[in-house]
Amino acid sequence: MSEENNNEELRPTKMRGVAFPKAKYGVILAVIIIIVVNLIYYKETIFSFLK
Repeated sequence: MSEENNNEELRPTKMRGVAFPKAKYGVILAVIIIIVVNLIYYKETIFSFLK
């Protein structure tokens, strides 16, 4: 139980009330953003392979 209290106190006092999203959601969001940007940037190249 004392370990749980120590883990909570590692964050600064102003940040204790802030809810952080899970790390896996950030990774998924980053991968989706990379795919979308690449699709927009290489749209012509991708469509030329499909024709």
